[in-house]
Amino acid sequence: MKRDGSNISLWQSAIPDFKEKQTAFSDRKFDVVVVGGGITGLSTALKILESGKSCLLAEAQEIGFGTSGGTTAHLNNFFDTPYYQVEKDFGAASAQLLAKGANDAISLIVENIRKYSIDCSFSKREGFLFALDEKQKDELEKIVESAKKVGVPMDFTNTSPFPVPYISIASVENQAQFNPAAYMQGLASVFENAGGVILQHCRVTEISGDEELEVKTSRGIVKASAAVYATHIPPGVNILHFRCAPYRSYALGLKLKGEYPEALGYDLHDPYRYYRTQEVDGQKYLIAGGEDHKTGHEENTNACFAHLESYVRKFFDVEEVAFKWSSQYFEPADGVAYIGHLPGNPENVFVATGFGGNGMIYGSLSALVLADLIRGKKTEYAKLFDPSRIKPVAGFSNFVKEAADVVGHFIGDKAKIEKIDSFSDLATGEARVVRHDGHVLALYKDEQQRLHAVNSACTHIKCTVAWNASEKSWDCPCHGSRFSYDGTMLTGPARKDLEVIKLA
Repeated sequence: MKRDGSNISLWQSAIPDFKEKQTAFSDRKFDVVVVGGGITGLSTALKILESGKSCLLAEAQEIGFGTSGGTTAHLNNFFDTPYYQVEKDFGAASAQLLAKGANDAISLIVENIRKYSIDCSFSKREGFLFALDEKQKDELEKIVESAKKVGVPMDFTNTSPFPVPYISIASVENQAQFNPAAYMQGLASVFENAGGVILQHCRVTEISGDEELEVKTSRGIVKASAAVYATHIPPGVNILHFRCAPYRSYALGLKLKGEYPEALGYDLHDPYRYYRTQEVDGQKYLIAGGEDHKTGHEENTNACFAHLESYVRKFFDVEEVAFKWSSQYFEPADGVAYIGHLPGNPENVFVATGFGGNGMIYGSLSALVLADLIRGKKTEYAKLFDPSRIKPVAGFSNFVKEAADVVGHFIGDKAKIEKIDSFSDLATGEARVVRHDGHVLALYKDEQQRLHAVNSACTHIKCTVAWNASEKSWDCPCHGSRFSYDGTMLTGPARKDLEVIKLA
């Protein structure tokens, strides 16, 4: 499995590339076209097929290429946005509904695994949230109280399987974990065997039409009655790009000298750190994550891995860092995902985005919500997750902050660009955005001394890209589009590669 960066996740190291059965689609109309081959797209496509509708899934790269192949795969019935905040912004009934949604998502995963005999190392785990100082202790008390109100069995305890010191700790039963790559490939195989069509390396470039949609792809045109953007963030320019902020999170796969904690763990730092154990090919690994930051805002992304490793080594007896990788997520302005009709598009075009750090749960829940909406069936989740919802208070300050951040980078980054007279000034392995001979270039010199020059303007809305040294990618600090060092688009919302500049 290839992925959207130079680092390979633990999951992708042990799973071979998925081989689809078909390499082209016949001239036919599908009931639904799903765009994106991650947890959301695969879960949704299978659910649609189970409802009796024909379905084609188009993936621009390969199954599990993006964040779904780089997740740490915690399955929780609590969210990054605590229930007390959801109750404050959306009401008590909505907080209870969100908790039900988490349980429904986990139930769907369990049912798929059981029904289709998917071997993906699924196991139930107890979760632990630990407060490391008085401020975190106060926060934990609010989290526990609000979780209980919505029926999540969270309570304080005096024991922890993690060697991280704490002043207060809570536990919650019936959490879970699995191997996401194995699960996704299982879903993909089941989908194809049931009559679904998967096309990898098939980029959807445009969806037009009304009652009958024309889906233009890099492999031809297909007709459909409905379409779903399961691409983490929808492509093009949409109001949701201003309601979802891109972040990156870092993960390590570590071999320990001693015992491995067989539980899920979370501290309450901002950003928080998280832990769990996974066995792959007979070897156990502690997976530790954290050091989150806005995409394109961190000058030294290698330092994020170093900081995380240094912190983990304080408490765990680490033998070796076997894997390191980072992944992207989109934080919703008001703390709750957007699942439903894509604003500004025909009523039969749908989207799922803004999952924060809860992609496995929201991605699975999206399948239930979208399958109902596509069938014209009422769903209790429609209002809560409505992408067109307007909350005058909830998320407004975040919306303003993120909009100001985008404007600041759009204008400010261009003013900081330095001039370079000679390309010899660039060291091996170095990348910089520079002015040269009337052009603004994003330059990278690889280990073989070859220069790669691309236009520094993101093809989404022309913000200046920033270098991500740890993944060897150009990342847009405005809306999170990412490109390889040679300009090849890795993830949207951009639709096109960066322009390659030929150097004299």
